[in-house]
Amino acid sequence: MKTEPAISASDMVQISFFGATNSGKSTLVNAIAGQQVALVSDRPGTTTDPVRKRIEIPGIGPVLLVDTAGYGDEGELGAERERLTRAVIDTTDVAVLLLSGHPADALWRQLLEDDDIPVVTVNGKAYAGGEKNTTQEHFPGKNVRGWQNFDHPEALLRRIAAAIPAEEERFLTGDLVRRGDTVVLVMPQDSEAPKGRIILPQVQVLRELLDRGCVPVCCTMETLPEAMTKKPDLVITDSQVFKQVDAAIPADCPLTSFSILLAAVKGDIDTFVEGAKALDTLRPGARVLIAEACTHVPDNEDIGRVKIPALLRKKAEVRFDIAGGNDFPEDLSGYDLIIHCGACVASKSLVRARIKKALRAGVPITNYGIAIAALQGILERVSLP
Repeated sequence: MKTEPAISASDMVQISFFGATNSGKSTLVNAIAGQQVALVSDRPGTTTDPVRKRIEIPGIGPVLLVDTAGYGDEGELGAERERLTRAVIDTTDVAVLLLSGHPADALWRQLLEDDDIPVVTVNGKAYAGGEKNTTQEHFPGKNVRGWQNFDHPEALLRRIAAAIPAEEERFLTGDLVRRGDTVVLVMPQDSEAPKGRIILPQVQVLRELLDRGCVPVCCTMETLPEAMTKKPDLVITDSQVFKQVDAAIPADCPLTSFSILLAAVKGDIDTFVEGAKALDTLRPGARVLIAEACTHVPDNEDIGRVKIPALLRKKAEVRFDIAGGNDFPEDLSGYDLIIHCGACVASKSLVRARIKKALRAGVPITNYGIAIAALQGILERVSLP
């Protein structure tokens, strides 16, 4: 039976729509979705925050459409809206840029291309019904506000599909398992674990192992001895109990973590491993950025805000900044190290954009799981996919 890597909501293709204020982005998003996703008005600045809609597009599959606030808004909140629009670039796989003759059209195209994002250009409302530019998509119709004669943008969708970067799908577990392997999954159920369910990386890995014909055995730290009655082919653990699990299993039993599996698929495992070397050079007063892709209310067992800082302070009295959700700093020059979460709810585009920003700034970047393994002296013993 053929198996394929699982696709999570965070790995959907993100198609983001950029353009000057009132250029017709919301109208075009509504046309593609076939429903009113975003409010449409002739009043500039109608879209204030990015509007997101998940849909299925034939020939492309599940996608996330993102309608952004227009640039060039001279209103009181124009600069803040533009900041939110710029943040969308980090998660974009394909950009649709509506051209309207605004002076900033060329600047925004350059911003997107500088981040290696494919750009599909479209004539905005200012051009609709006017002289056709044969190098751009053209939307005919006398009623330019609604593009009423444009029922479904098949031609545009074909261009978007052609622009999507080709990338071979990868298994989370990579080449670490084969059909028939027994794999022990260590999943602590502490106060950080959601009530009544298990967290997304654990769900994804468990499902993948089942699809690949493996025999997964799930346990907590307390029931690990019972799960180890037979030596497994691989142990995958939550990173926060890396050292305890390492001490409880045979030294020749392959060991890795959910966070490291995610790091390999969504980020750049080699860059993260290289970045972990900076842990040995931190001095008192060094600044470390803990970057979380999600937003949550922390508690006293929080891995990024409590446990990793506690491990780091055993090496040096460093200073910490926390960046949650989209609040990733534009200026990274003041940091000595960035430690990023596993990004279970974030896209590959977001993780890779942040890696690129760190490298441009000359700041080493690593990942929760790799950092914990390095801080506990077992990174060389960990299996990397």
